[in-house]
Amino acid sequence: MSEEAKSLNFIEHIIEEDLKNGMPKSHLRFRFPPEPNGYLHIGHTKAIGISFGLGEKYDAPVNLRFDDTNPTKEEQEYVDAIKRDISWLGYKWENELYSSDYFQQLYDWAVQMIKDGKAYVDSQSSEAIAEQKGTPTQVGTNSPFRNRSAEENLDLFKRMKNGEFESGTHVLRAKIDMEDPNMLMRDPIMYRIMHAHHHRTGNNWCIYPMYDWTHGESDYIEQISHSLCSLEFKPHRKLYDWFKEQVHDYSLNEYPLIPKQREFARLNLSYTIMSKRKLLKLVEDGVVSGWDDPRMPTISGLRRRGYTPNSIRKFIKKVGVAKRENVIDVSLLEFCIREDLNKTAPRVMAVLDPIKLVITNYPENKEEWLDAENNPEDDNAGTRQVPFSREIYIEKDDFKEEAGNKFFRLKLGGEVRLKNAYIIKAENVVKDANGNIIEIHCIYSEDTSKKVKGTLHWVSIKHAIQAEVREYDRLFMDESPDSHPDKDFMEFINPNSLKTINAFVEPSLADAKVGERFQFQRLGYFNVDDDSTSDKLVFNKTVGLRDSWAKQKPKQSNTQKPQKPQQQRKAINVIQQLGKKYTNLPEVKQQKIKAEIQELAKDVTYDELEPLFGTAIKKAGTRIATMIALKVLLNNGLKRNEAINEFIEKALEDNNELLVAEAKAI
Repeated sequence: MSEEAKSLNFIEHIIEEDLKNGMPKSHLRFRFPPEPNGYLHIGHTKAIGISFGLGEKYDAPVNLRFDDTNPTKEEQEYVDAIKRDISWLGYKWENELYSSDYFQQLYDWAVQMIKDGKAYVDSQSSEAIAEQKGTPTQVGTNSPFRNRSAEENLDLFKRMKNGEFESGTHVLRAKIDMEDPNMLMRDPIMYRIMHAHHHRTGNNWCIYPMYDWTHGESDYIEQISHSLCSLEFKPHRKLYDWFKEQVHDYSLNEYPLIPKQREFARLNLSYTIMSKRKLLKLVEDGVVSGWDDPRMPTISGLRRRGYTPNSIRKFIKKVGVAKRENVIDVSLLEFCIREDLNKTAPRVMAVLDPIKLVITNYPENKEEWLDAENNPEDDNAGTRQVPFSREIYIEKDDFKEEAGNKFFRLKLGGEVRLKNAYIIKAENVVKDANGNIIEIHCIYSEDTSKKVKGTLHWVSIKHAIQAEVREYDRLFMDESPDSHPDKDFMEFINPNSLKTINAFVEPSLADAKVGERFQFQRLGYFNVDDDSTSDKLVFNKTVGLRDSWAKQKPKQSNTQKPQKPQQQRKAINVIQQLGKKYTNLPEVKQQKIKAEIQELAKDVTYDELEPLFGTAIKKAGTRIATMIALKVLLNNGLKRNEAINEFIEKALEDNNELLVAEAKAI
């Protein structure tokens, strides 16, 4: 096997095999299909990178298609934000498209399916439909309306479209197999009635297609060769293929290519939450200043923090494409931006916690402009001049009256080099009435050839510019803040995630523009914030020069007690663990796991179960396990409350058919 073949990820292997088997390269076409119901975050960058990266690798077009089938949650604001973020990352789409562009074609195909006896209008309540759908271990039963005549179905469907019925009175269902082991194949809903204004089509439609019906057919219309999505959609592949087969029979000549769906693992990041609902709570509760707060994992937040498109693309490349879910350490993302800015960011000097230093043997009225290197990593970066005078600021931490031999910064009687300037020696200090040092008095030497171990950054007091510096730390103090069933993720908020500092910077930064990035020497990488003005400079700390967080992590003790065997763990913890991989299991194993969850639920209290209602949307398996356990508690006499009703309602709106089925069963 060649080195190039070895380096291919599994999706690229699939594509290479298709090309080898006769697919013309000109038929390759990909897409990124976000739903315009929120801002993109770091988790989305993997899907963006995969699709657009394949487009670049194979010189193939990539469509940006907005899956806008739910008018109650979608807005033009989100469309604009998504386009802005993708463009900023450096990707270019071939066509900007919308699923709503295909509403008429989807409707026409649905009409044809009704005529062919492959779809029917069901007039039951959603509760009745859910009850008849069965469970993973029990086959479903046919709707009493399943055998309506084509003529009656066509009449009802057209009247649904014309707005003659209220929401919830009728749905259009595909006629497949109510005994299929895959519950998604049990006569799935294709259309529901929604009297809602759409951000693009206005009030032209009052029936809207479901995701499973729309998504695959949009791929088909656009002649997407490889439809790439995250692992949660793997159970949907069978239905995706079934719908394609139906419409392909109707439009073979117009759309000859049948798309192929393949799934990859999502991007999960430590010390981060990806749930839009929870991110919104941070905004609404004032924990952060907005969606673009530099502590937020949104692309707009990362951009404002000072991250570069190149660093994020490099991060996605390092993460790679996998088939199994895993959690990536956020320090890898920080490494990527640190590595990128090391090569590109100009070096400047800033003092964040100043103390005055007076060079007593330097003439009082003298000042010099000294040459300073802009970036030692870039031969073309050139130099700048920085002013030097008798009185300068250094960092308080860079001086001690008394210190051991391993302290290489400034101490009484010790010598250090001032960056780009002279060597100084500390002789005495001036203290206030409380004994605090307020001045350090030094002498300087023009002999800069001497060898000294310490080098300090500094700014000339008479030339320094005041600036506001915002130092950020991780927003959460826990590696997985939304994974604790007995605690709210808000309990892990880092109270010290933002520190505002009045600092002093060298005068070369007077004209720094919003978005420009710099290395504050010996301190870290910073960029000019959106709030910065000509009268007041504001900088954000992007990342430190090294990973200081790793030092704070508690080390594993060798005397740590061995973990208890699983059978001694609390039932609620076992249920949570079983749910993690539920959606990735084959049908037979899902049935076995469900039975185990139902048995364990007998030993679970509501107080233990309720915290799992806030599980992240991406963790569909855990939410399914929670729903299964909740049903057991309700059957055993638990009374419904507002929290239970809200949990069930949100599940009914979810894209995961297994979760919807369990919610409907309740």
